[in-house]
Amino acid sequence: MERENMVKSVSRALDIIDIVSLEKDGLGVTEIAKQMDINKSSVYRILSTLVRYGYMEQDEETSRYKLGYKFLEMSSKLLESIDLRKEAKPYLQELEKETNEVIHLVVYDQGEVIYIEKLEGTETLRMHSKVGKRAPMHCTAVGKAILAHLPSNVVLDILERKGMPRHTDKTITDQDEFLKELAQVKQKGYALDLEENEYGIRCIAVPIFDHVGRVIAAVSVSGPTIRMTDERIEQLQARMLQIGKQISERLGYI
Repeated sequence: MERENMVKSVSRALDIIDIVSLEKDGLGVTEIAKQMDINKSSVYRILSTLVRYGYMEQDEETSRYKLGYKFLEMSSKLLESIDLRKEAKPYLQELEKETNEVIHLVVYDQGEVIYIEKLEGTETLRMHSKVGKRAPMHCTAVGKAILAHLPSNVVLDILERKGMPRHTDKTITDQDEFLKELAQVKQKGYALDLEENEYGIRCIAVPIFDHVGRVIAAVSVSGPTIRMTDERIEQLQARMLQIGKQISERLGYI
């Protein structure tokens, strides 16, 4: 019986937290009791306990209760503990299983991308990429997916410092043309590499955002031109956008 009551109390406390979190100006004891259909004394005891531990605070003037800063402290610790590779891995594995192609996860660092995860797929494909290797941003789908969401002054600085060297005859080397492409990437939500980095390889990539809406990474599917046709790339667009959204949400992006 005691165990049952303890669980019931925890359940009620969580319900109160949910109810209060929906009200910007907070709620009073009577309002909470009415919504939960329980007596005010029970609500007051639970609120007092939550206040004591910092999960709730009471306005001295209105006596209404709001969420406490303990939640902010806990969410910060949670976000700091999030491992991008760990959170993204299940989604990368889904993509690999669905496409049988090479899957990349990269992060942005000092004007370049760094491969931090690579799943090989089941089809034969030779690529220069490998975990730990750096790659340019202007000629890779992952690089363009990230650049499209960086401030314009940062993008121009990267292009100035790194240049836009030609990797294949399909590499975009004109800055104005490239900036127009980035605008399209941002609008569509995905980026393409159509043999711009390696001959015979085409890729589609989407950006990954962190809890403050900052672009920090990108995920891509890469395959040979014979398999990554225009039709297949079009079929992958919605799925890639979904994957990018799911991974970003796991990092706290809303």
